[in-house]
Amino acid sequence: MSALLLYISHDGQTKTIMHTIANTLQKNNIAHKICNLHELSDINLTAYSSILIGAPIRYGHFHHKLKKFIDAHQSYLNSIPSAFFSVTLTARKLEKRSPQTNLYTKKFLQNIPWHPTLTAVFAGALRYPQYRWYDRLMIQFIMKKTGGETDTTKDIEYTDWQQVNQFAEHFLMLTKN
Repeated sequence: MSALLLYISHDGQTKTIMHTIANTLQKNNIAHKICNLHELSDINLTAYSSILIGAPIRYGHFHHKLKKFIDAHQSYLNSIPSAFFSVTLTARKLEKRSPQTNLYTKKFLQNIPWHPTLTAVFAGALRYPQYRWYDRLMIQFIMKKTGGETDTTKDIEYTDWQQVNQFAEHFLMLTKN
C-alpha cells in the first residue's frame, strides 16, 4: 500500500498541511510520495492505492489545474480510496470549516466528477508581509468586509492543527484498508 499526496499551494500553507499529513503516514510506515500538482509531469497513478489532493481557494476559486487533473483522472480517483482538502481563510470561522458549510468547497465538490471518500476544509494563514501590494490590498479589503484581521504588518496562522491531525489519522485508516 502506498499513497500519493498531491497539492497546489499559493502561499505555502497547503504544502505545510500536506507535509503534516505525510508525517502521520511516515510514522506509521506507509509509503507515500508528495508532488506539487504544478510540477507534476507524467505519473502512473495506478502505482498508488490511495490518493490525497489538497488545494487552496484564492479569491473564491481553485486553480484551474486542479479541475483539469480531476477531469483527466476521474475514473481512477473514483475507483480507489481518495481524499480531498481545501485551504481557505473563510474557514477561520468555525461554521465555515466543513465541506458542507464552506460554500466554495461545497460548490466545487458538487461540480466535479470525482467523489472523494474523505473531505475536509482547513483554515489557512494570512501572510500580509509576503503578499504583493495588489494581493495585500485585496485581501485586506476582503478581511475588513468579513470581520478579519486588517493589520498588514502581521502574519496570522488560522490553521487548526488538531483538525489537520485528525484528518491525517482518518486518511491513514483509509489508506490501510
